[in-house]
Amino acid sequence: MVARLEAAGALVPGQVREALLALPREVLMPQAYVRRSALDERPPRWDLLDWSERGDREELLAVLYGGESVLIQHDGEPLVGRTGRARSGGVITSMSTVMSLTAQLLQELDLRPGHRVLDIGAGAAVTAAVACHICGDAGVVTLDRDRHIAVAVQTRLGVLGYRPAVVSGSGEAGWPERAPYDRIFVSFALPCVPGALVEQLAPGGRMLMHITTASPSWPALAVVSRSPDGQVTSRLRAVEFAHRAGHGRKQIFLSAAFRERIAARSAGSADAPPFRSAEVPPSDEARGFWLALDALHPGLVRHRGVDDLVIGAPGCGSWMVARPDGASTWTVTASGPRDIWAEIRETTVRWRAAGEPEVYRLDLESNGEQRVSAGRGQGALTWRLPTPHTVTEEATQ
Repeated sequence: MVARLEAAGALVPGQVREALLALPREVLMPQAYVRRSALDERPPRWDLLDWSERGDREELLAVLYGGESVLIQHDGEPLVGRTGRARSGGVITSMSTVMSLTAQLLQELDLRPGHRVLDIGAGAAVTAAVACHICGDAGVVTLDRDRHIAVAVQTRLGVLGYRPAVVSGSGEAGWPERAPYDRIFVSFALPCVPGALVEQLAPGGRMLMHITTASPSWPALAVVSRSPDGQVTSRLRAVEFAHRAGHGRKQIFLSAAFRERIAARSAGSADAPPFRSAEVPPSDEARGFWLALDALHPGLVRHRGVDDLVIGAPGCGSWMVARPDGASTWTVTASGPRDIWAEIRETTVRWRAAGEPEVYRLDLESNGEQRVSAGRGQGALTWRLPTPHTVTEEATQ
């Protein structure tokens, strides 16, 4: 697994690499689910692989070290002492993130011996184990909202000889009892940066967390730093992949029926005649543009399973399909009350006037508002993140 991560450029020599080499994932995840049903099949079906069953070990090792997400909890169940194999219906409620994403973020976090670390969203405890290996377990706090997850994390880290503080509570509230922290890592995405976590960041500290809107298509990584003299600076970087949205955060998607309707009508229909445009949208790699589009024109979702540029607005049923026609123009087909192509064109002009940013300033203002910006003067491109909501759930150990 480590060799594949290195070959893909997701991992370089250093302490994170050494920690991953030393980490037996079958100890942290002695059970894991594999899906046995097709993606759109209902109800979905999973089998629970178990390390204690010799017949499961080969498949379980392939799952644990394949580098993809590892499914560890179904419908909020206890992880310790569970039995049975088949699960039908319900949902997967916890997983270990794709290793390439985890490795890149842990390297950017820049963990060092002696650091005090707050790991929020413990999950399978991979991040906590790496933090314990590099920093020493005495300064590590790993938190999860689910008590069943916390119990499993404490048990399995203990098998590895690690004794960090394992707590259960609201991730957005953090864990002020052990603050301040040199590093804070949030393994789920939120619409804004929780103010409580910024307050728990030590001078010289750094926090990483993903920011998403209701759409999962164009996420960003927030990097928040506190200088040695206490000043907070932060930036928002458009990224290709992100953690899943936090618990209870609803996200929009293109249903199978909506995708089929787009495909049928974009092939030719009287109410959606195609037209040509000489304006070329920014490429997929121009992630700063797509981040701005999502912020300035919310409610859009990209269909990733096709070659054409396909974007839908599930809320109103609008959609757009665009493809290059080989003559330096694009053929566009669209339908619905929203003019998505016009929204793309308008955002393109603003993004280019701001200098085609990939990284934006993120100002965490004293009144709780959070402003994203790039460029200056008349070319400035700005928007505001949702105001952080008041955390009412009390964190309990």
